[in-house]
Amino acid sequence: MITRADKEQEIKVITDKFGKAKGAFIVDFKGIKVEQVTNLRKKLNAADSEMKVVRNTLAKRAFKDHPAIEKAFTNSMKGTNAIVFSYGEVNATAKTLADFAKDVEVLQIKSGVMDGEALDDAKIKFLATLPGKDQLRAMFLATLLAPATTLARCLNVYAEKLGGGAEAGTEAAPQA
Repeated sequence: MITRADKEQEIKVITDKFGKAKGAFIVDFKGIKVEQVTNLRKKLNAADSEMKVVRNTLAKRAFKDHPAIEKAFTNSMKGTNAIVFSYGEVNATAKTLADFAKDVEVLQIKSGVMDGEALDDAKIKFLATLPGKDQLRAMFLATLLAPATTLARCLNVYAEKLGGGAEAGTEAAPQA
């Protein structure tokens, strides 16, 4: 049996995790096999996330310190629940959960929260389709480099048309 001190400690742990997390999701894991849960936890760790099985009453008490989370999650706290805390990119966690839910149909993503805003099922699915931070940086750099790359190609084609080609730019200019 859990003592009052153990309950208070558990509430404190959940509250601290909410304080550190950039986002969180409530998932129903009922019917998932142990090896599938272990596989999900490994995938979430790779996405800088963590899944914690919680008692609903203790989680609701932990929500008191985070009003936005309380507002988003109170209606979802029925049945067997686990909270997935996202410490890194929230969309990477959403993508991991959505991909896992496709493979293991028993897993249900009930709701989520990011930056104090509640996420319903449609928003979570949209969030899962967004590219990661590194992909966005690469896309941005490609956009910045596109005009310079196009200019270099045009100058190269013009130099070839004049009869010099790519080698003409590397030769030394004649001295006058």
